[in-house]
Amino acid sequence: METLPDVSNLLLTGKPGSGKTTVIRSAIEGVNGAGGFFTGEERGEDGSRTGFSITTLDGRTGVLARVGLKSPVRVSKYGVNVHDVEEVAADAVERAVRDDSVTLVVIDEVGAMEIASERFRAAVREALDSDKLVLGTIQLKQNQFLDLIRARPDVHVAMVDASTREVLPDLVRSWLKAV
Repeated sequence: METLPDVSNLLLTGKPGSGKTTVIRSAIEGVNGAGGFFTGEERGEDGSRTGFSITTLDGRTGVLARVGLKSPVRVSKYGVNVHDVEEVAADAVERAVRDDSVTLVVIDEVGAMEIASERFRAAVREALDSDKLVLGTIQLKQNQFLDLIRARPDVHVAMVDASTREVLPDLVRSWLKAV
């Protein structure tokens, strides 16, 4: 993998813990004009994963999902906080698309928890259809919505694994400059 294709939407995929978010964080370090959000893991005192957080690039935070969270939407052992998916994550994407000073929309991640929200799915489609660059992560598992995103001709999906993790930040930086 020497260069990334000339498309406006780049999504990274790979197994959980493969380094997708780390690649994006590294690639956009020092980049101006970015909006959107990152997800992160929450850990208990014993080090076990207890949930996931949402943090927007402008510093707003929310809870994506947690063990023990009462929610009609469950993914594995986690209750999904659809309210924060909509009011933090989807809102960050919508605002980034509408903000003229933003040229790059970061969407970390498009996965089972996030797509439980129709507002989030609509925000993703709006970002991908916009004239902005989109850099994000997409869950490896198949799902009708995720498959439709991956099949778009204006989307390139790059695999993050042990063989690509180290070179991808530089490739993404080059892609950002070239596109």
